[in-house]
Amino acid sequence: MEIPSLYISLLLLVASYLFTYHIRRKSSNHPPTIFPTLPIIGHLYLLKPPLYRTLAKISAKFGPILHLQFGSRGVLVINSPSLAEQCFTKNDITFANRPRMLFGKIAGNDWKSLVWSPYGDNWRNLRRIASVELLSIHRLNEFHDIRVDEGKLLVRKLMSSSSPVNVKFVFYELTLNVMMRMISGKRYFGGDISEMVDEGRRFREILDETFRLASATNVVDYLPFLSWFGMTGLEKKLAEFRVKRDAFFQELIEQLRKPKSENMKTKKTMIEVLLSLQEAEPEYYNDEMIRSFVLKDET
Repeated sequence: MEIPSLYISLLLLVASYLFTYHIRRKSSNHPPTIFPTLPIIGHLYLLKPPLYRTLAKISAKFGPILHLQFGSRGVLVINSPSLAEQCFTKNDITFANRPRMLFGKIAGNDWKSLVWSPYGDNWRNLRRIASVELLSIHRLNEFHDIRVDEGKLLVRKLMSSSSPVNVKFVFYELTLNVMMRMISGKRYFGGDISEMVDEGRRFREILDETFRLASATNVVDYLPFLSWFGMTGLEKKLAEFRVKRDAFFQELIEQLRKPKSENMKTKKTMIEVLLSLQEAEPEYYNDEMIRSFVLKDET
């Protein structure tokens, strides 16, 4: 039976690809990899949820350092303390950049936020603002009373409760209350003010959606050519999420932008610190930049 010429052409194409890839790897200085590396998808065929277990099994079988190809992205898998130390100390500049993922483009303001910004002048300046203006020892000490107050309120709540308590839930609310009082001066959980309850519900929905979308797998991050076929479902969800998130935090900014009377002035929240910097450099410390810092602090 004669084999169709199309099949022969495909076999020759695959054989040529594998030969070329093998020769190229031999001449490169990459760590060892896993055979085969399939055309287009690379090693994506190896991945199964949960990802961390898959990578642990691969490392246990093939060694503590591997170079994998996830579609168009090269991935270095490290499973050794000494190798991790080399990556994050001796070669930290090489690994300083964040990959340009879809989440960082849409939710990270075109990769301009501190979490997603590439290593460079903008990232260094954002890091300086975070460490000096927002999260310095002096600034954190100013918020000491908030942490003490929230701790006392939690103890009272636990002592007055006669029913079983979900410890994970109450500590989650404690953490959110501390963060939001530091960021905006508002306490959302454990109170009885209807306005705060509604804002707290919206805030929790935004936070939950942040973690859910950030952990979602987007195949376009690894196979970019799929974007030629139009906006993906995840991309639409991210765009809708950004609108909702930005609207919520813009409301907080507008509320804190209003001047307070002399007898109401207290220690500045993080948003108020950034707004005071905005007065001196309005073009750099714009509202978009402030929103991105607020999101970084809450996550």
